[in-house]
Amino acid sequence: MGQNDHEVAIDAALAGAAVVRARYRDEHRRVDKGGGDFATAADIEAERAILDVLRVARPADAVLGEETGHSGDLAAEREWLVDPLCGTRNYAARSMLVAVNVALRAGTDVTAAAVADPFADELFWTDGHTAFLRRDGGDERLRPSAANRLVDVNLDPPFPNGTAFQAVRMLAEPEFGDRFSPRVLSTTLALTWVAAGRRAAYVTDGDLRDSVHFASGIALCRAAGCVVTGLRGQPAHTGVGGLVVAADQQTHEAVLAMVERQFVGETGRGRDGTG
Repeated sequence: MGQNDHEVAIDAALAGAAVVRARYRDEHRRVDKGGGDFATAADIEAERAILDVLRVARPADAVLGEETGHSGDLAAEREWLVDPLCGTRNYAARSMLVAVNVALRAGTDVTAAAVADPFADELFWTDGHTAFLRRDGGDERLRPSAANRLVDVNLDPPFPNGTAFQAVRMLAEPEFGDRFSPRVLSTTLALTWVAAGRRAAYVTDGDLRDSVHFASGIALCRAAGCVVTGLRGQPAHTGVGGLVVAADQQTHEAVLAMVERQFVGETGRGRDGTG
């Protein structure tokens, strides 16, 4: 194969990031995708650049792209998950808070991933075991920390648990504001920041299994040693889904307790389903 898988992920993410950066000042005509969602020409061109790298380096693998869907051998054991521009609404509004995500799922595990920040010139990557930040030509190991108390919540739909849990309600909780400093970022770049010690935690609803948006960030957080669970503390991608990621166990427990109160308050039932 020549290159290691994580090196392929890095090259692919950097190729996409170069397009995103180059097209930033273009007029971002919206390509409607239905349901209020849209892409820009930068999304489409960045995905094309990523696919070009993957098809040369790993022609036998399958690919799932945000814009182009499935390609390659759909029966392949290995599949690349590609989100060429996470934060399209930010980008279209001339905000630089975006990420380029490339992950390799082999069987049920993500074994390599890279997330590029096109404007900070930073590249977060993992070989499935350890996570690093590449900048200024060198790699430094990611080390989570909750010291700054910043917690991001994702307010973008869909909200499959909307009748019981809504992240926006957490923002109004006095305890949340007293203990943490809430933030709303609306891009999975926030996950890399938890892994890098720039955020204490991150919360989102959603069915995130095999998600092109979240696969890379979750893999980075796991490899960096973060605590990663679903909304109710269950293993990620099971039960009610969603995601609570924290730099350490204590922070995770505190955030999880605030999430859990919404479920209990809505249903009158505890985590184990009892009254």
